[in-house]
Amino acid sequence: MDYRQEPHGLFFMIDNKSFYASVESVTRGLNPLKSVIVVMSEADNTGSGLVLAASPMAKKLFGISNVSRQYEVPDDPRILVVPPRMNHYIKMNLAVNRIFRQFVADADCFPYSIDESILDMTYSWRLFGETPEAVARTIQLRIRHELGLYTTVGIGENPVQAKLALDLQAKHDHELIGRLTYETFPEKIWPITKLEKVWSIGHRTAAHLQRLGIHNMGDLAKINPYELHQEMGIIGDQLFALAWGIDRSQLHQLRPAKEKSWSNSQVLPRNYSVQSEIELVIREIGQQVTSRMRHHRQQAACVSLGIGFAWDGKSGDGRSGMNHTRRIDPTDNGQTIVATLLALFREHWDGQPVRNIGVGLSRLSASRQLQLDLFQDPQRQIKNDQFDRVIDKLRDQFGKTAIIPASSLMPGGTMLRRAALVGGHNGGNSFD
Repeated sequence: MDYRQEPHGLFFMIDNKSFYASVESVTRGLNPLKSVIVVMSEADNTGSGLVLAASPMAKKLFGISNVSRQYEVPDDPRILVVPPRMNHYIKMNLAVNRIFRQFVADADCFPYSIDESILDMTYSWRLFGETPEAVARTIQLRIRHELGLYTTVGIGENPVQAKLALDLQAKHDHELIGRLTYETFPEKIWPITKLEKVWSIGHRTAAHLQRLGIHNMGDLAKINPYELHQEMGIIGDQLFALAWGIDRSQLHQLRPAKEKSWSNSQVLPRNYSVQSEIELVIREIGQQVTSRMRHHRQQAACVSLGIGFAWDGKSGDGRSGMNHTRRIDPTDNGQTIVATLLALFREHWDGQPVRNIGVGLSRLSASRQLQLDLFQDPQRQIKNDQFDRVIDKLRDQFGKTAIIPASSLMPGGTMLRRAALVGGHNGGNSFD
């Protein structure tokens, strides 16, 4: 591979180690690498809460991972189980990125997630050290001294190299720093046989590659790229580039994708088996998503309902949930959309206990004026539309809970609780 025409910059991919658990440790005056803390979402007596984060020591001593369920966490007094506080984590993330911006221009700092950021150090790294590794160490020490957090740093000549250096090297290095270049890629990456360990390769993709005779990253790099494209399309092209450490993306030119659908989902606080309670939550989420869509002056011609069964409530045919979609006449009316969602649920639900509900609206178009249905009372349609928009205005001005349906106060209602969530989890108390 001739790398002379490829971009040659210097990028840092920086990860806050076990971020949620580390923030909880620092808040309690504990060392994040020595504390045994588990951040648990939706912990209850059913044992189906989800581990959002576990400290490194919790992972080492008890094998707890970020996908463990509550019932898989040992009942051990050494383990401190705490609820999430998303506002706290967001504020800490902002503090971390403020430190990053002392090493790069604002335009060269790209938050990747709540615990990872990409820094384009191409033009600034020489201001802070003799080598990229020395600069990375300086950043680590600043964050450690000012915020108490440990960070891992992947260094590469492009963003994908930095990401792979972070995941495959830095997280296992004593100094928590890893580095990849075009020249070292064959030595460091090609021997990898566990393909699913490589960023962007999931279990299904890894199995597909195995069927093609690709058993390590070197095999992927040496396959005929035209044959790979014929087999896997553009994904094959991306995988081939990945195997050679090539990434031509220009982060400054990235733009967020235009919204093509509206959706929301919720993990319920317990298993729901009563039909009226499940339908109440479907109504609440359906109205919430429709309100968001109306706020952007859009209407939908397709409604989707996703139901996730409780972990002990799989259907007789082995399904863990169901997803169904229905086309409708374009509308932004909440009652019409909710009626469609309930019809989908009643047609396909067989009594399984439910733990997750999701609603989606797609096939969007501009909503400029009310389109009357000739087969319904026009005055009633106008009043329903006016009612929806009055409710929207009240909530925009006074908050989501300024006015709620009385049904949301009944057993099973989640609207009040969901209004306090941040990113689907407890917002908690922030810090100054």
